[in-house]
Formats: sequence, C-alpha cells, structure tokens
Amino acid sequence: MKVTVVGAGAVGATCADNIARKELCDELVLVDIKEGVAEGKAMDLMQTAALLGFDTRITGSTNDYSKTAGTDVAVITSGIPRKPGMTREELIGINAGIVKTVTENILKHSPNAIIVIISNPMDTMTYLALKSSGLPKNRIIGMGGILDSSRFKYYLSKAMGCTSTDLQGVVIGGHGDTTMIPLTRLATYQGTPVANYLDADTLKKVAADTMVGGATLTGLLGTSAWYAPGAAGAALVESIVRDEKKLFPCCVYLDGEYAQKDICIGVPVIIGRNGIEKIIDYKLNDEEQALFNKSADAVRNMNNALGSL
Repeated sequence: MKVTVVGAGAVGATCADNIARKELCDELVLVDIKEGVAEGKAMDLMQTAALLGFDTRITGSTNDYSKTAGTDVAVITSGIPRKPGMTREELIGINAGIVKTVTENILKHSPNAIIVIISNPMDTMTYLALKSSGLPKNRIIGMGGILDSSRFKYYLSKAMGCTSTDLQGVVIGGHGDTTMIPLTRLATYQGTPVANYLDADTLKKVAADTMVGGATLTGLLGTSAWYAPGAAGAALVESIVRDEKKLFPCCVYLDGEYAQKDICIGVPVIIGRNGIEKIIDYKLNDEEQALFNKSADAVRNMNNALGSL
C-alpha cells in the first residue's frame, strides 16, 4: 500500500505523521514545491521510527511526481490561506490552479488513486478536482466534515463534562463558518440524545462555537490549525486503506441526494476501499433541510468563481 501527501506544511506533515504512526501503508511519499522541505520533513519523520516503533518507509520529493507512481491514496493539502485584502475569487483562482495541477500530476503516475482533498475552499476544490479529472465520484473525497464533527464533539464534551469519545455528533453542509450545520438533534451520549442533558440555549451555543471553531483557532494561533485537520485526513485514509466501512461526513458529489444535484458538499457516507461506497440518508427535518439548501446555495456561489478560470 502506498500513500502520497502533497503539501508538506503543518497540515500535510501532521497527516503524514499520523499515517506513519498507524502504519497505514508500506510507503509514504511527501511532495512539496519548496526545495528540500518534503525531503527534510520525511527524514525528520523517519528519525522517529525507532522511537515510535513503525516500519513505514517515508520519502520526500520536491515536485517530482514520478516518485508517487503506484499511489493508492493521495491527500492534497496544497494551497495558500486567504490573506488580508485578498478576495474570495483571488484565493479560489490561485488554489484552483494548484489543486488542478496536483490532481493531474498524481493521476499521470497513479491513474487508479483515490484522492482526498483538504485544500481550501474545500467544497469548491473538491468539485474542481472531480470535474477536471473526470474520475468517478467515489474517488474524490473532501475531508472537511470529519474535522468539523470532531470539533462539534469537542464542544459538546465541554458542555457536558464528559469525554468526547462517548459522544456521537455529525456536521453536514459546507466546510465554512456560515455554511456548516451541526446536527444537534441527532447528537447522542452513549446512545441517548444529548438534548436529555443540555438545554436548547446550550445546544445553540455548542453549534455556534463549532461553526467558528476554525476561526477561533486562527485567532489564537495566528494561523490555521494543523493537528486536528491532519488527524482528520489520516482517519479518512485509514478507513480507505483498511476498508473499515466507517461512516464519516465528507464532501462528496450529490446527484439528487439530499435534494441537491451537481455539487460537492458534506453529507454522511460510508468510506471503504473503493472510497465513497454509500451515501447515508439522515432524513433531515424541514428546518435542517432548509439550512442544508441554504448551505448548498452558498457553496454554489463559491463554485461560480471557477467559471472565469
């Protein structure tokens, strides 16, 4: 089994670290455009092998995609964050070019690879990768909902005073501060609704905190988070390579599901060796469906910026 992570920044390197520690593949390749960065981080990670007890072989490459040949799963973290004064269209324009080129380079050497998108804006980049590559929809997966759901469970655990591993909670919709939808109605604590333990106002605050979870960290750190995004990417890779059939909320292409068509957006799916194996219908109520439709409209508005590229 071979996995490639494109982008050796904080998120990509953390994702690679998690993949190596769990020995999800025999060979792991890090690729970056900046000279020496991928090679250096690969060497640094390999020097933890004797300490952590893993046997995954990690190599780095400066923009040489021939070294990624035979990749089973590729994780794309490449791109730039939005900078002060930069318009949405400018960000999409830059990152779209990067994601499109990376996708082409991966598939040139690994035509059967499943591709995981972490690059932002994630819903639009997932849609672009799918449309530009012509791949079947099961092989292009956006990671965002896994991260958002982990943050949702974190805020629920703080409100309830319990461990997040005893909680189930899912976030659907777009991967953005105003587009994600924490499904508080369906969140449970060891099989019982969290609404049995938290009042409506507290649940609303949990949902609101979840929606700005990324922005909160950016404000504290001065940059985007990396530990949780990297771990979320690795969890998605794990379900693919180990054929775990786990249910994760992921950004996937919809063709009538959840009353939406021709869009990539977060919904619950089964992830296995074939990538997206099934979309799960959560039977949203009228309020939740209305929020989902509004989220889809916002994602489509973002996608419209691709038209001028």
